[in-house]
Amino acid sequence: MRSYLKTLLGATAIAGVTLAGATAHAAETIKVGILHSLSGTMAISETTLKDVMLMLIEEQNKKGGVLGKKLEAVVVDPASNWPLFAEKARELISVNKVDVVFGCWTSVSRKSVLPVFEELNSILFYPVQYEGEESQKNVFYTGAAPNQQAIPAVDYLMNEGVKRWVLAGTDYVYPRTTNKILEAYLKGNGVAADDIMINYTPFGHSDWQTIVSDIKKFGSAGKKTAVVSTINGDANVPFYKELGNQGIKAEDIPVVAFSVGEEELAGLDTAPLVGHLAAWNYFQSVDSPENAEFIKTWKAFTKNPKRVTNDPMEAHYIGFNMWVKAVEIAGTTASDAVIDSLIGVTVPNLTGGYSAMMPNHHITKPVLIGEVQADGQFETVSSTPGLVPGDAWSDFLPGSKDLISDWRAPLSCGNFNTKTGKCGGQGS
Repeated sequence: MRSYLKTLLGATAIAGVTLAGATAHAAETIKVGILHSLSGTMAISETTLKDVMLMLIEEQNKKGGVLGKKLEAVVVDPASNWPLFAEKARELISVNKVDVVFGCWTSVSRKSVLPVFEELNSILFYPVQYEGEESQKNVFYTGAAPNQQAIPAVDYLMNEGVKRWVLAGTDYVYPRTTNKILEAYLKGNGVAADDIMINYTPFGHSDWQTIVSDIKKFGSAGKKTAVVSTINGDANVPFYKELGNQGIKAEDIPVVAFSVGEEELAGLDTAPLVGHLAAWNYFQSVDSPENAEFIKTWKAFTKNPKRVTNDPMEAHYIGFNMWVKAVEIAGTTASDAVIDSLIGVTVPNLTGGYSAMMPNHHITKPVLIGEVQADGQFETVSSTPGLVPGDAWSDFLPGSKDLISDWRAPLSCGNFNTKTGKCGGQGS
């Protein structure tokens, strides 16, 4: 309830080159930037997001475009290179003259581009779960904040009797900040420091034998143990393989993942993963008319009946439709007008409800806990009774619990301190 009140207060184009002749007709199209890694360690997750954006743009053009103009995709490849994200974002906005950008996956890539979007006053839709502790005027966060994924996942495991916790993540800002929140949350719920094991590995890590052995030993103390995984990218493949190699089954030490969805499972032998968990706000297996239509359109667009859908794709679906609606409300693609028009916009999500853009630039989402099935899909084993508003600032960190975000006038602040009555700036 407190978080809710806080929220209320508060064929691909090549690397940035548009189709021949597009420059001459720039005024006749509205350009949409797509900023996702198509190579490097994050390509396993991000390529699909580029593809779904192309599908959404194609579908919108079939409806007549936006404001009577066709949409034109401009695709770049920042290649899992975090500084290159900023360079490519600047290229999209300054050179290609895009009106909006959909992109990034890792928080380090998002952090890299934030100054560019602020300086050039453009708009970024960020579709992936993240650590929170941020609310920027030019960014709209359509992925989950920690209170929409990490905290509910831990609550679920606590209810299942878990007493010991392995917080395993890739070594960058999202896992470290999320685990800082989770560690504080666990200790606040009576978990002893000795019952929490924290481990970080680099992007692309492949040798998991020792770490998994340590997890197995940690879980042999006679208390029910679980792994909370913020491992990102292609490192997940050898991690889960090693769990299988060492005979760690879900009934012994369940893993709940925040970055493993249907796309990642498509590249794995799922046999050792059956029964392990993931916390998301959408699964392909969700039974709703909206989801059935989305999956049908996706398979037709990709011409591949085996292509799966996943949570960040739904976040782009929601964000894109919110942007279209806000542009139509504003009657222009000008950033300031669209930013103001986005707050309060509601659009259908794929679970059968409506998601709303909150004043803190986060959205309302259901939270689902899913169990891996042999076919690489998830069976939902737990879900929130309604939609959960995303909380930009954690209730469980001392420096954040007094902060709210509300981009409406007169506050217009991303990190307003309710104790000092002062705005700390853009927020982050």
